Amino acid sequence: MTDNIYDILNERGFVAQVTDADALRAQLAREQVTFYIGYDPTADSLHIGHLVTIMAMMHMQRAGHRPIALVGGGTAMIGDPSGKTEMRKMLSAAEIQANADGLQSQMRQFLGENAIYTNNAKWLLDLNYIKFLREIGRHFSVNRMLAAEGYKQRWERGLNFIELNYQIMQAYDFLELYRRFGCTLQMGGDDQWSNLLAGVDLIRREESVTVQAMTYPLLTTAGGTKMGKTERGAVWLDPARVKPYDYYQYWINCDDRDVEKLLKIFTFLPPDEIKRLAALTGAELRGAKKVLAFEATKIVHGEAEAEAAQKAAAAAFAGGGDLSAMPTTAIDAARLEAGIGVLEIFAEVGLTKSRGEARRMVQQGGIYINNTRVDAVDATISATDLTPDGILLRAGKKRYHRLVRG
Repeated sequence: MTDNIYDILNERGFVAQVTDADALRAQLAREQVTFYIGYDPTADSLHIGHLVTIMAMMHMQRAGHRPIALVGGGTAMIGDPSGKTEMRKMLSAAEIQANADGLQSQMRQFLGENAIYTNNAKWLLDLNYIKFLREIGRHFSVNRMLAAEGYKQRWERGLNFIELNYQIMQAYDFLELYRRFGCTLQMGGDDQWSNLLAGVDLIRREESVTVQAMTYPLLTTAGGTKMGKTERGAVWLDPARVKPYDYYQYWINCDDRDVEKLLKIFTFLPPDEIKRLAALTGAELRGAKKVLAFEATKIVHGEAEAEAAQKAAAAAFAGGGDLSAMPTTAIDAARLEAGIGVLEIFAEVGLTKSRGEARRMVQQGGIYINNTRVDAVDATISATDLTPDGILLRAGKKRYHRLVRG
């Protein structure tokens, strides 16, 4: 087992591209490295896609290196065109600030107080445009920028001039963080590679110093979909958006072929234990998924919530037990007495996107009340369906919701 953090990250699947792997590996072994990852506040919560980068930062921090969690309050004013077929929605300054506050609060949960938290609005919003063009813009070749994959994808549909500035802004962030904090490594998703290289090149030109960049692979599932996306949208880290129980269930329901990869990236389990769990087959593989779900939920929501989600999941499948962690909705007693249509309630609590989807699932045999299949689209639930644990709703094999009397 290697002790070099670069090798650890590489073995766990965090490394896609590096400017100079040998030089970075030697530097990480030789000295404390200050590194950064940037997050544009396009929402007030991080999601599982961001968690890849957060986990890498935590590994680096555990190895003694110093993270900078940069919130892009300035770059969010423009919007990153990388990987987008259309221009991002322009947010107001108030929305960006509210989102930035939410992201920084979440990042403190993972990185604690031994990290640097800053916002590029501090240096981007008050730039003198002419001075910036003369001092920084002169280093950038438009031809080279347009050859970058992130811009190339947008070229045919139309690339807005404001978006063309994004790479320059991100490169300037790296320069500022080098000057302010001695930051010598930028990390990010693989779709950011050209932007990272631009920052490395800018620091070389401005400071005559060699710095490094490293990207992570963009994770997809074995089925070819983007990691962290479900039928109901992104898997957010904020418990107000995705309850810990639903978060736990996301990992339980992962593709069998993804278990080893996910254990490596989204847990801190040692490699030997991951190898043992990944070798399980058949019904035993569900045990590995339970470990994955527990460990991943513990990192984001804490051990108590992970244990509660685990107990609730076991109770849902076994019948009875502690269901308190399961997503629950209180229904007015009078409404229950009158009866509620099954299609209505499944759409209302979010188990289906609409009544139409609920209707199709009934017709396909995928809707259950208290583990009894519903066969009629005009079926209702009422107070007679109440059990000591409430009313258990299930869509498909794995999505649960509980109703209790309000």
